[in-house]
Parts: sequence; structure tokens; C-alpha cells
Amino acid sequence: MNRPIKNVVIVGGGSAGWMTAAALGKYLEKTSTTITLIESQDIGTVGVGEATIPNIAKFNQALGIDEDTFIKETSGTFKLGIQFVDWKEQGSQYFHPFGTYGFDLEGLSFHQFWQRQRETGDCTPLDDYSLNARASYASKFIRPKPEHGPIINRLSYAYHFDAARYALYLRAFSEKKGVTRIEGTIKQVECDSNSGFIQSVVLDNGRSISGDLFIDCSGFKGLLINETLGVRFHDWSHWLPCNSAVAVGCERVEPPKPYTISTAREAGWQWRIPLQHRTGNGYVYSNEFLDREHAETQLLSRLDGTPINAPRHLGFKTGHRQSFWEKNCVAIGLSGGFLEPLESTSLHLIQSGISKLIALFPDITMSKVERDEYNRLLIDDFQYIRDFIILHYKQTVRNDSPFWDYVRNMSIPESLERKLALLQSKGRCFKYDAELFDVTSWIAVFVGQGGELNGYNPMADGLTEGNVTRSLANMRSALEKATGAMPSHQAFIDRYCKEKT
Repeated sequence: MNRPIKNVVIVGGGSAGWMTAAALGKYLEKTSTTITLIESQDIGTVGVGEATIPNIAKFNQALGIDEDTFIKETSGTFKLGIQFVDWKEQGSQYFHPFGTYGFDLEGLSFHQFWQRQRETGDCTPLDDYSLNARASYASKFIRPKPEHGPIINRLSYAYHFDAARYALYLRAFSEKKGVTRIEGTIKQVECDSNSGFIQSVVLDNGRSISGDLFIDCSGFKGLLINETLGVRFHDWSHWLPCNSAVAVGCERVEPPKPYTISTAREAGWQWRIPLQHRTGNGYVYSNEFLDREHAETQLLSRLDGTPINAPRHLGFKTGHRQSFWEKNCVAIGLSGGFLEPLESTSLHLIQSGISKLIALFPDITMSKVERDEYNRLLIDDFQYIRDFIILHYKQTVRNDSPFWDYVRNMSIPESLERKLALLQSKGRCFKYDAELFDVTSWIAVFVGQGGELNGYNPMADGLTEGNVTRSLANMRSALEKATGAMPSHQAFIDRYCKEKT
């Protein structure tokens, strides 16, 4: 017989805290479980993660959030992928699209036939076979609907938005679902002397908040998972050496593009994220190769518009806690781990932690088998994304700075070595288990960074050269026509989801 959780206590707000509160508020709304979130206005949030991947739309849909309202409230724009500039070498660029390349033929992945054509001298770039890439460079967008036909309905998208406004929006949503917010700073955490389970937290005003399940959303500090329960951190800095960032917003100088721009710099990379009311910018770098002052100076010198706030600096370490769920505490967000925002996965990892907690939601016994499964699944998530991010650094020919010399020559995890070997051998690529990034993503980055597919699957020879040539030409034509039928990104926003002023 279940012994239900009576009280859930979420420590910390920001995106992690309020996404967790919103989801638990939605799914526990008709139960007797109470949800309390504790945050302090005196403790800032990181709040620079403004770019997402398509899974965030599923999270909002599960909560019943109207997309147009959400975009208006968060000054959001739509995102079809990421343009990478100067990553392979200075002067180079490529596009990592959401969605797919072309259409599979005879049960084989499209890229096998693309590679076959390359070996006959056809140099048509991959971008020509991506609806997302074509629409991005034309600054077009449309929301897929059945009446738009099968081509446009292949469009996959995410969002750019103001993270602080998103947290405020979710706070209002959560409070309507019965979540109680308490303002205060935690000064003490009380644990059971026998089990080690957290019993309560004590605020600076002396108030004690007890709970059965505690969610640590306290950021890098890890107030519960780290400082109270002492769960160690698994450090990946040797593979992902960027450990610092400086962020600043600037005035918009043009209509927002429907994609993020990531530009490789001397000791890391710079992001450019277009919102309705401003452009977000940041320089992610390694302080082993660049100091704080020079990072700020370089970022400010490369802005498109006038800065609208003082630059904000933060430090971080890439990796994850050895367990995300320890005793009766679950770490979600930065308290559990961090992977730099190169592929906009920070909010996805929050979402993943929440969805798995809902699937494995405990009773008062906190079953070990459920905790172990949660930890296994979250560690897998982190490792799969880790390998994909490392690919961007390892697969480069840049040799113009000590930073790029380091990442180009560094050793990599065995799991990534195996993946790269398969890619190099006839473009073999598989999506494992619940791996986030699919074949399209791996091909986009590997080829875009200068990787060579040595041959193709011999089964691609089952179609004649004429059939393949005509099929690929028809794909390009269909994608060009579909792109031409879309409205501009700005026109779509103006019609459906222009921010409130």
C-alpha cells in the first residue's frame, strides 16, 4: 500500500524551481500533496539561458500553456537551429538544423545518398536539403499545421525567450495550481540523525519548513545535495574546459532571426540570441586561456547594438553530481550538474529531471530501486549530451590559439571515439536509448566541422544514379517552394504573438 508524500519542498526559484513547481503543481493538483517553493529575492539566478531545443514545446503543451501567450509574455522568438561560425576554421560556417535532412530512400538514411552523390562530384551542401536551414537564412517561419502539407509539417522548432520572464510566468501558473511561495533565505537544514533524510529547512526569520521530499533547485551552490548531503561532483573540465562566461544584452538592430548564432572565439565562443525586445549576447570561455577583463572587453567590442545593462560574469564547472537523487532529496538544474550552453540543453536537462521524477514519483519510503533508476537515466542523459558537445571542440582544424590547440589534441571519452569511428566509416550513425541528439544533429556537426564520411552504405547502390539524382533534385525543389510560401519570421510574430508593451 502506498504511503503518499504529504509535503514537497522546492528550494530555489529561477527556471529550475518554477519549471518543477509548475509541473508538480499540474500533476499533483488533485491530490492532498502540498508544494512549497522557497526563494529569496536577495539571491540572484543565472538567468542567461535564453535558447532552447524543441522538447521545451512538449513541456509547455503538457502544462496546457498556450504557445502564443507564452511567446508574448516572455518576449520570445522562434528558433529553427544554430548557425556555427568559425568553428571548423576561421572564415567557415555551417548550420545545425532542428528536423531532418531530405527524405530517406529505400529505408536508408538520406545522408547515405547525399554522400554517394558527393563521391560523383555533386557538391550540393547539406543545408539545401534542410527546410529549417533554408527558412532560417530566408528569415521565414510558420507554425506547422495539417493544412500546410507534408513538407512544412516537417518543420521542427524551439524558442528564444527571456529566462527571467519565463520564471515569472511559471510562478503565476504554479500559484494558480496551489503552489505556495515563501520568501526567505535558508540558514539551517535539519536532518534525521538515524536515516540522514532531510526533515526541514529553517529560514533567516526562524520559521521552519518541514517536508517529505525536497527538490534542490539552489543553483551551483547545491545547498541540499552538496552542502547538506555531501554528494560529490563528477568533473568533466578536462573535456569541456570552458568554465566562465560574461553576458550582456544589447539593443536590437534588425528584425530577429529565427536561429541562434554561435561564433568561435580565441578561448571559447560567443552567443547571439535574438529576442523581441533585445538581443542576448555572451562569451563562454576558459579562464585558463583568457582573463575576465579581456573577455568582457572582447564581448563588448563585438556587439551589434548598444549595451543595455552592465556585463554579468559567472563561473561554472562542467559535470554532474554522482547522484541526482540522494535519500529524500532530488537535485534539478544547476545543483545537479551543468553542461555549457553550446547546444542550448540547460532547460532540457531540467525538463528531463522533472519528467523522470514524475515517472518515478515516490511514496514516503523513497524506494532505492526508484532512486537508482532515476540516477542511471539522468547520468545517461548527461553523458550523451557531453559527447555531442565535445565533438564541436575536438573536430576542428583551428590552430590559431592555445585554447584550440588544447581541445583539438585532447583525449576524448571512449564512447565518443566509437561514435566518430562509425561516422568516419561510411557515415554509420545510430541514436542510442533515449539519446537526445539524433542522426541529423551528428551529421550536421561532424560534416560542418570538417569531418569526412569515408564511403557510404553499399545498400545505397540499390538505386540507379539517375534515380538518386532526380530524387535529390525533387527534394531541393520541394523545400525551396515550401520556404517561399512561408511568411517572414517578424510578420508571423507581429500577427500572432507580439510582446506586450
